[in-house]
Amino acid sequence: MQVSHKPSAVSVSFDEPNLVSAAGLLPVMTLARDAGLHGLADEWLSVPTDKGANAGLKVASLVAGMVAGADSIEDMALLRHGGMKRLFSACYAPSTLGSFLRSFTFGHVRQLDAVASRFLANLGTRAPLLGAPAASDFVFVDVDDTIIEVHGYSKQGSGYGYSGVRGLNALLAIASTKDTAPVIAAQRLRKGAANSARGANRLITDALSTLKRVHVGGRVLCRFDSAFYGHAAVSAALAGGAEVSVTARMDPAVKRAIAGIPDTAWETIEYTDAVFDEAASTWVSKAEVAETVFTAFSSRRKAEQITGRLVVRRIPELNPKTADGQETLFDTHRHHAFFTTVDAEVLDTVAADKTHRKHAIIEQVNADLKDSSLAHLPSGVFAANSAWLVAAVMAYNLTRAAGILAAGSFGKARTGTIRRKLIHVPARIATSARRIRLHLPEAWPWKTPWQALSDHLYPPPRPA
Repeated sequence: MQVSHKPSAVSVSFDEPNLVSAAGLLPVMTLARDAGLHGLADEWLSVPTDKGANAGLKVASLVAGMVAGADSIEDMALLRHGGMKRLFSACYAPSTLGSFLRSFTFGHVRQLDAVASRFLANLGTRAPLLGAPAASDFVFVDVDDTIIEVHGYSKQGSGYGYSGVRGLNALLAIASTKDTAPVIAAQRLRKGAANSARGANRLITDALSTLKRVHVGGRVLCRFDSAFYGHAAVSAALAGGAEVSVTARMDPAVKRAIAGIPDTAWETIEYTDAVFDEAASTWVSKAEVAETVFTAFSSRRKAEQITGRLVVRRIPELNPKTADGQETLFDTHRHHAFFTTVDAEVLDTVAADKTHRKHAIIEQVNADLKDSSLAHLPSGVFAANSAWLVAAVMAYNLTRAAGILAAGSFGKARTGTIRRKLIHVPARIATSARRIRLHLPEAWPWKTPWQALSDHLYPPPRPA
């Protein structure tokens, strides 16, 4: 591509009142309106004084800015340009939205959590977020935390957690099926130095409650890593009607159970894609799996003990000096175990191991959020950042629903891809016969999915 004009033949002026840079916000925010975002926020939020007035419009403004890529309060100014006020009412200034967020307390954040839960359920009635799983299919609920890096010592609650990075800790619960991309069912912001499992039992309860509102079929399987291997998290999942698959810590009871597995029980598996073993600095493509009956939390009273299966994957310990002729006298292995309550008739040993490893899907959601609205936590006030996280989750779920309605590859695309191809579409606004018409770029490569999204929300008139 080459510039077709000389510098002397080009001039620029910011004076067109009928242009918008993100025309995709129109169908997306129409979807948000139809899913009741404004009404839910007005009903549930009780932020005091004039800062909390028109809560529904202010929450919708925050969500709209995040859908369009805003990752700070200042970025909310993108809602106030060109013809945006012809498409939307109440395009609030960034300072107004910032004051609104800083008026939140912990109780108001929990109110916003209630809005997010019901908003997700309403989106599920307008777009098949989790498809239509059969009674025998699994709906996976994955729980994990991530550190959101912050800078400056004025950030309330910031600290150095397990990653060694100074930040705040976000705990997320996502829901997905084998055929659908994940949506976020629950969220919580915590201090940077918080233990991963802190408050996880309440979050799991909230996530399973939200999932019931979405009214999907199938059986629910909660997947956790070893940070959540504790009675509180596991019992919360079981009490919510879900089954559990959780990585087990190598405590003495687990080690004894692994030692009791006979050599004939191990079954060789192959990874579809080789896994890089950091400890041995090599690629591993084969491993062995076996299982044994196991009672978790046996140190607790009998009523609190949980019986299930301990599935173990072992990988050979490679001797780096084998090439020099120093063969090992006997084979040694490293073991990775997880505890599950799923019956072997439903998931055999190999299938259970493969299913548990897919818990890593939550890392894609973490990366997606940090590539958009969670690139920063913009306020120095902890409650304001907590509310920002909830708004970011609503924007993520809304973008995911819009991608599903656009169909094709957008059903599983990252939100950044949806934003780039469907949201950030420039348009010129024209009015004729009291109807608004958007003139979008000719030969836009993603015209068909954009039109599909628009037609879901603005159905074309039926022929007479």
